Amino acid sequence: MALFRKKDRNEPQEMAADAAKDLTSQETKKESDSANCYNRLEAQFLMGYQGVVLKLYIENFKRMNDLFGHDRCENLLEQILTYLEKKSGCAVYRYVGVEFIVIMKNRTMGEASDLADQLIERFNKSWDVGGMECFCSVQIGLCSYPGYASNANDMMKCLDLAIARASELGSNQYLAYDMDLHKRFLRRQAIARYLGTALANNEVEVRYRPTYNLETGLFTRAEFYMRIFIQDIGMVGSVEFLPVAEDTGQIRQVEYYALDKAAAMVAKLIAEGKEFESIAIPISPTLLMQGDFVQEVASVVERYQLPPGKLAIEVDEYMVAADYSNAAGRLQALSWLGVELILNNFGSGSSGLVKIFELPVDTLKFNRMFVWELENTSKCEPVVEGLVQIALKMNKKLIAEGVETAKQKKFLEECGCVMQQGFYYAPTMPEKQLPTLLGTSIESVRGIVEQEKKALRQ
Repeated sequence: MALFRKKDRNEPQEMAADAAKDLTSQETKKESDSANCYNRLEAQFLMGYQGVVLKLYIENFKRMNDLFGHDRCENLLEQILTYLEKKSGCAVYRYVGVEFIVIMKNRTMGEASDLADQLIERFNKSWDVGGMECFCSVQIGLCSYPGYASNANDMMKCLDLAIARASELGSNQYLAYDMDLHKRFLRRQAIARYLGTALANNEVEVRYRPTYNLETGLFTRAEFYMRIFIQDIGMVGSVEFLPVAEDTGQIRQVEYYALDKAAAMVAKLIAEGKEFESIAIPISPTLLMQGDFVQEVASVVERYQLPPGKLAIEVDEYMVAADYSNAAGRLQALSWLGVELILNNFGSGSSGLVKIFELPVDTLKFNRMFVWELENTSKCEPVVEGLVQIALKMNKKLIAEGVETAKQKKFLEECGCVMQQGFYYAPTMPEKQLPTLLGTSIESVRGIVEQEKKALRQ
């Protein structure tokens, strides 16, 4: 009888160790593929080669991973890699996560476009994942070289921009990087370059978007908005520069500047004895999910001695849907600080109503698309009416944004939505005008409002 024996390979410790080794090996391989891809791409420029780079991004992979599990989805990615290699006949790399890069050396844009058409056709069909049919949608970006990009880093930025533009067209689309996109790219570079100095040099125009309460007949709320002066471009609104700030890592600098400004305005209004409900600031999902965000807000509340409910933070419904558990925890912590929480794009369908019931949000804000459609079709009316009733039965406040016509105003009021904002009432107003505007009727400040509308039209 043997005193010692070799451990069975099926013992739990051995299996766990092997699994850990496999996982480490997979991660190392992914990092190696990314590095090899980048080096190979950089070599194309250094050696003076020409061709086209194709980038393929899988859109709905997180959902598939939840449905089918990690192992099956890794199998799917291997299938896609093999298919791309066979179909293109070129070097293919799994770059980062669910991104694939195809370096089409000595190929024309016409050939690359033909390949993209074939790939889109393939992704319109299902893939077999462990005996189960799986559909996944993709976006594809193309960029030729040499030309718009002079190195691998710029090439990746060009491809990302092409994919972002393709995604605006819907699922399973491709787009080639062209002069129009290149102008966008140069504009984004200029914005990123001057963003930090604009804040430091106070080249920022702070404005507020007021909300009118039809029940009281007064402007009772406002939402923070700012434009930044960018050299050689002019004034750039937050809709354009915030995504750039997110991509470049400047979002903390920009939005904490805005948060401090909004909190200072709340303190100023209180000191002047103004009657108002709250001042809101929209917050980027990138900033909300950072670990110290709640502490930063708590610091601002303490510094300006803000009473509960006067400072509001606005988040998008899609952000909550993307990472519900983490977002809900942060929202609850903000609620405990006494911050009013506003859920924007209510009705977009990004998150289920059951999840909204569970969130500590105080106020819901319509997706402005519904308001716009009221002007064009009566089919939207029952949807809007239903959403208003849902909000009221949930005992939530409701704001309709983007109100521009008397028809929209009347229908929303008849449905029970009494808080409205938009050009019909007032455009974004300069910071210095807000104390005059809040707590007043539209008739009493009509001269100021009309003057500002005229200035913005010009």
